[in-house]
Amino acid sequence: MKITLNHAASFVPAASLNELAAKTAQCNQLLENGQGAGNDFLGWVTLPSSITPDFLSEVEQTAKQLRERCEVVVVAGIGGSYLGARAVNEALASSFDAFQAKDRKNPYIVYAGNNIGEDYLADMMEFLDDKQFGIINISKSGTTTETALAFRLLKTMLEKKVGKAEAKLRIVAVTDRAKGALRSLATQEGYKTFVIPDNVGGRFSVLTPVGLLAIAVAGFDIRALVKGAQDMERRTAADVPYAENPACQYAAMRNALYQAGKKIEILVNFNPRLHYFSEWWKQLYGESEGKQHKGIFPASVDFTTDLHSMGQWIQDGERSIFETVISIEKANREVRVPHDDENLDGLNFLAGKRVDEVNKMAELGTRLAHIDGGVPNILIEFERVDEYNIGQFIYFFERGCGISGYLLGVNPFDQPGVEAYKKNMFALLDKPGYEKESAAIKARLA
Repeated sequence: MKITLNHAASFVPAASLNELAAKTAQCNQLLENGQGAGNDFLGWVTLPSSITPDFLSEVEQTAKQLRERCEVVVVAGIGGSYLGARAVNEALASSFDAFQAKDRKNPYIVYAGNNIGEDYLADMMEFLDDKQFGIINISKSGTTTETALAFRLLKTMLEKKVGKAEAKLRIVAVTDRAKGALRSLATQEGYKTFVIPDNVGGRFSVLTPVGLLAIAVAGFDIRALVKGAQDMERRTAADVPYAENPACQYAAMRNALYQAGKKIEILVNFNPRLHYFSEWWKQLYGESEGKQHKGIFPASVDFTTDLHSMGQWIQDGERSIFETVISIEKANREVRVPHDDENLDGLNFLAGKRVDEVNKMAELGTRLAHIDGGVPNILIEFERVDEYNIGQFIYFFERGCGISGYLLGVNPFDQPGVEAYKKNMFALLDKPGYEKESAAIKARLA
């Protein structure tokens, strides 16, 4: 993995970048010594190096049992409780995995509990009606509305379909070690459980059972994923100098750009499989930094697709943006452009070339055009999309997020603003215990 900053550095004062670069060492040290804000949620910092072979074997064995029993496994969770797993699974799977029924070795993975769409849930239940399915329910509390609602529906459906005894073998709970509604239910029903560590917040949890179990069920190599994260943990540690530490370099540059008036960061990829990594990244940075009326707004685009929708704005719109481009050096498959004697489409100049070569030139041409248009550009390069490199990708952005949040002067590990909508929703639904709030909000709406 390599980071290139020269097409961003020219947009910021050198003194500002140097000052922030010097501060990254202190911020990175705060992550390791646990003396910064939010220090009760720093378990992710040394998580990769703490993962043992025995733990991975337990995850793999549970995944194997679900694969043997299920055609479909539903991952029920919201935010960090599903985005990381979905990001990894969709990056590694065939782009048409959902349609590949012939000689299938692993279950379809589908996702619930991340919305309250009645049509979505009805569609899912109809899809599952003639399928042998299981559930991975992910919630620390067990009472998060979106996930608890979906799980209640799916649990009821599964028990009616196969009976409680068999359903117990097809449900895995990933939850708190000792407390909460899901922990109580799992103990009562006898579900297999995995623990969400108390000191790891949801958006940093993909390398815990929150993400690893669903990734293993999909048939991917979680040992290689963890190895990539372990190597990146060492490469971004507090004792690694700034010039060799990509997480520090990324954090310093994005904050220098923010101070220079670049308020929006657009994460760009040129590989359609990385769409959900952008969704994971947006939660990671948006929920970590958007506090005290501060923070870079995280957005994303899938190129070249979005060049035909957002490309005009990026090229010529307000200069409040910068781009972080994820570039993949090697494609995993090979397709070459054929020769056509009639050449009505005018593409014979590409005959014999790999499609990835065409994509690479589109990437380079886009980067140059946007730089010329006044858009700072951070380039992050990975060798290929596989488990090892994705493990690096995950930990690099997590470490960069922690450092960047401290540079910004916020607690990167809480999310007080997330509760506001929940309080209003519960009041409007007349949830017990919210009587006072219900009266107040209904009077407001009268």
